[in-house]
Amino acid sequence: MKKRGRRPNPDNTLTALTARNVRWAQRNLVLSREQVGSLRSLTAELRLSVARGDLRLINGGWYVTHAGLMRLSHRRRCSGIRIRLIPEFCDASLSRWVFETVVYKSKRSKGFVGYGDADPSNVSPLVRGAEMRVAETRAVNRALRKAYGIGLCSVEELGWEPKTQGPSDPQRSSSTAANNGHRNSPPRLRDRLCLLIRQHQLDANLVKAYAADSCGTPNLRDATREQIEAFITNLADWAAKDRPGLLCKLNGYSGSQEVTS
Repeated sequence: MKKRGRRPNPDNTLTALTARNVRWAQRNLVLSREQVGSLRSLTAELRLSVARGDLRLINGGWYVTHAGLMRLSHRRRCSGIRIRLIPEFCDASLSRWVFETVVYKSKRSKGFVGYGDADPSNVSPLVRGAEMRVAETRAVNRALRKAYGIGLCSVEELGWEPKTQGPSDPQRSSSTAANNGHRNSPPRLRDRLCLLIRQHQLDANLVKAYAADSCGTPNLRDATREQIEAFITNLADWAAKDRPGLLCKLNGYSGSQEVTS
């Protein structure tokens, strides 16, 4: 007679996942005590993994990713996802797209509806030309968040709206003073960028040239903090999903002069 194997204790599994999440985040990110506490709470609630890219820390706050939402829906046995384009709100000539998504948690579910839109004004330069796919992903994310009661905004729903700060802005002034004139490039952002460069074995000078071009500034030090933060986020996404494509993009800056940070 075969012996039945022990089923894993859910509490032990959660404890191990929480420990892995906190350990990975503290090793790769700069976290406050409050952010660690939030990560513990989110792990207990959603059972998502930071190391697998289910959660991201952006501007001091945690965001869920499309991959995390899809894994969560699979784990909770989502019955189906229906997506449709809404033609009356779309304009191909302007690369403007709107989708509707309905998520069915079970076969008897009436469905949870979410909408997603995208156009060149609210997507990163890294995904220009892919507005249709961005809009579809945003619609799916919003519907999944509604279906499973996830209050966190998803990374893919974030728009691309760089904020420019004038010299009189106290936030910009304090940032400049704290960093000895290296405006909007505090150690935390520089460390994140350097970590990405080392992790994916990228050419630092080409990355800096690409960053300055993406931010629309002659030098990287002239970019705003929000622009650099968004660039690093998108660089990480691209490097993880399509490193060869990123290398091809960076090689286009091989003839550029070195950009100082």
